[in-house]
Amino acid sequence: MRTAEIRKRWLDYFESKDHAIVPSAPLVSPDPSILFTIAGMVPFIPYILGTEPAPWPRVASVQKCIRTNDIENVGRTTRHGTFFQMNGNFSFGDYFKREAIDFAWELLTTDQGQGGYGLDGDRLWVTIWEEDAEAFDALTKGVGLDPKHVVRLPREENFWDTGQPGPAGPCAEWHYDRGPAYGPDAVGGTVDPGGDRYLEIWNLVFDQFVRGEGQGKNYPLLGELEHKSIDTGAGLERIAYLLQGKENLYEIDEVYPVIARVEELTGKRYGADPEDDVRMRVIADHVRSSLMVIGDGVRPSNEGRGYVLRRLVRRAVRAVRLLGVDEVALPSLLPVSKDAMKASYPEVEADFARISDVAYAEEDAFRRTLAQGTTILDTAVGRAKSRASDGADGGTPVLGGAEAFQLHDTYGFPIDLTLEMAAEQGVQVDEKAFRDLMAEQKQRARADALAKKTGHADLRSYEHLNKELSAPVEFLGYTDTESAVTVAGLLVDGVPAPAATAPADVEVVLDRTPFYAEAGGQLADQGTIVLDGGATIEVDDVQRPVKGLSVHRGRLVEGTVALGDPGTATIDVARRVAISRAHSATHMIHKALHEMVGPDRTQAGSENAPSRVRFDFRSPTPVAADALGEIEERVNARLTENLEVTDATMPIARARELGAMALFGEKYGDTVRVVSIGGDWSRELCGGTHVKATGEVGRVALLGEASIGSGVRRVDALVGDGAYGFQAKEHALVGQLTGLLGARPDELADRVGSLLTRLKDTEKELAGLRQDRILAAAGTLAAQAERVGDVRVVAHDAGEVASADDLRALVLDVRGRLGDAEAVLVAVGGVAGGRPLVVVGTNAGARDAGLRAGDFVKVAAKALGGGGGGKPDLAQGGGTDASALPAALAGVSEGVRAAQAGA
Repeated sequence: MRTAEIRKRWLDYFESKDHAIVPSAPLVSPDPSILFTIAGMVPFIPYILGTEPAPWPRVASVQKCIRTNDIENVGRTTRHGTFFQMNGNFSFGDYFKREAIDFAWELLTTDQGQGGYGLDGDRLWVTIWEEDAEAFDALTKGVGLDPKHVVRLPREENFWDTGQPGPAGPCAEWHYDRGPAYGPDAVGGTVDPGGDRYLEIWNLVFDQFVRGEGQGKNYPLLGELEHKSIDTGAGLERIAYLLQGKENLYEIDEVYPVIARVEELTGKRYGADPEDDVRMRVIADHVRSSLMVIGDGVRPSNEGRGYVLRRLVRRAVRAVRLLGVDEVALPSLLPVSKDAMKASYPEVEADFARISDVAYAEEDAFRRTLAQGTTILDTAVGRAKSRASDGADGGTPVLGGAEAFQLHDTYGFPIDLTLEMAAEQGVQVDEKAFRDLMAEQKQRARADALAKKTGHADLRSYEHLNKELSAPVEFLGYTDTESAVTVAGLLVDGVPAPAATAPADVEVVLDRTPFYAEAGGQLADQGTIVLDGGATIEVDDVQRPVKGLSVHRGRLVEGTVALGDPGTATIDVARRVAISRAHSATHMIHKALHEMVGPDRTQAGSENAPSRVRFDFRSPTPVAADALGEIEERVNARLTENLEVTDATMPIARARELGAMALFGEKYGDTVRVVSIGGDWSRELCGGTHVKATGEVGRVALLGEASIGSGVRRVDALVGDGAYGFQAKEHALVGQLTGLLGARPDELADRVGSLLTRLKDTEKELAGLRQDRILAAAGTLAAQAERVGDVRVVAHDAGEVASADDLRALVLDVRGRLGDAEAVLVAVGGVAGGRPLVVVGTNAGARDAGLRAGDFVKVAAKALGGGGGGKPDLAQGGGTDASALPAALAGVSEGVRAAQAGA
């Protein structure tokens, strides 16, 4: 049975049992605390926890998931994969244990000809909580499972909770006995006696209790939940390799075709060599995961989700190289994975042009990184081994954290790859020191981000406030800039408080508000809250730390504020208007970008600030200057048409039918707000504020575009007054240039280009003359070479030079003139841009005598207050103290003399 058919049967079965069928949520998790959807229940967490009412009493899905915490096990076990699909059925206050167990038994054991999976019921084993008599009875008396096949386990091994007070409950984990060929019999109350015999395929979680405070599983059960829930997950890939008679998930129909293609590329046979098999499985798994992650809009980067994707692609590419293929591989492998997955996910075929562009560009980038980084890593590994052989680090070769950090920070070489490649050569990495350096680098950014998102409060404080409210905070800002309000919540220093007295920094929750909370790229409103009792709060920021709760952060500058106080909330209208202009301009830039460049240039983020726009979009290539000009021209043309800007609330399915664009990474409900400009010219899902007609925006000036990461570019623009001011300055500047150059405005580009060409030609001529002057001394220097023991030494101060290139040319010329008949060392120093430089060169005779250029350049550079290095025949260094250059060169001669004496 093909995987797509197993998936279909799951959905068909639960639809027949009156479950709503919902499509998979994106791999990008709606939960901000996790990067990806890591389990089938993640999209349903708010309904399980009771923080949001469930839209349906019972529901089923097949959820796409990504999990990389055990990525090192991929390919080495039968069960570990980074991308997997989780079949799930859920009940929110509807059915409970007996029905969930009946459903599981019926679907697993019903004959395949009747729509089930046809598994042998006598080979099913179930583990339950030792105190769960209800589940035991449902299994043994209800469906007739052999009581010997029901294994009772303590709470530590069979109980679900969130890790904090709240819902909790026991599980019923279903296992399938694959037979004695896969391991020993289950004895002594366990279904995990070793091997891969008893394969867990389905876990039923019974959300039954309220748990209290405690560590691990040591907490009290305070009572039963008023509304109990069912949360189940059955691994689609695990069921697939059972029903397809395969040994592991890598050999099922959605994965194995990539392994077969790898065999063709490498000439190696799957099953012939254990290590090669691991690499082939890694490739198949990671290529599929990359296909699905890119398909859901993620781009490679050095942080967050983008880093996970980058790691997947790069591990796959490196595994191909370890199998002996140095050519590009993804163009041969990714289409195979697409063909294997399109039956279940047709969108990967429809969007394959974009997906493949992203993947192939990342492979190209990594091939360049790998070539450069491998050389640097090999050098660092060599040094570590050399230190260990000298007795350092306890005789164990260790790559320092600073070296690993430099590889990551300077050369883009991922730490996980450094760890893998160093381990392959028997070298450890000081990972703690590396992590400390990374933490130090990112500490301020993390602190700023945390303060921005959550202030200083634990999220539980906000969740508690939200539950205390009788209804979500009503947003009035689409129509009102001022409204009567009541203080419904108050926090001081992140802690709920009944009252606060000025001066104090406070966070205030109102029952209703005209203030827009930052979201969708639009900055928050600012303004004031004046309470009837005389207190005044100046609002600097508004955030939504949890759904439905707007938190006003500001300064209590006068009086006392207390819960229940009435007052008036007023926004800064001028700021709101300027931001609304910017937000409408963002939608127009997005639409014009689609028209002028292509519809695959989709929004990746934005910031709509007063009179300013920052628009991020996905693009594998830069936008040409003329195209950028056309985008600006198109936007401003539509502004002059004074197009009507409207909004409407509708079901999300209807919005998609109308072609409304959605912002990647945003979570949308069943009902959405659609903002339209010019009827159907531009339509986007958007909760932000906008102008009523495009003429209110005024003008838009695009300042330019640039890359901000792999496959993501940014356009900066000025809007309204900002654009007019910018264009006035531009006009004044053009006037100045036309006066200076004696040219008309339309001639300026050609005139400036001509001047730059003449300037470059002159600089090139001057550089040639300068180098000729420096090299003219080569003959004299060679003739005046000092003899130090058996070595002829030249130590020369060349004075002012353009760069180290001048010094290098002179060293090579003098060394060549002195020939190879005797040992030769040439050291030439100079000053470029106020910075002292030194270059040292040696011939073969000097190197045979143990005189290495790199050693001597370090001596000179140290005297200059700097450092240097290079190869034994040619090395370069520099410093900060130009006055020490004579002493540095003299130190080179003394060093040669000391080396001769020591020999």
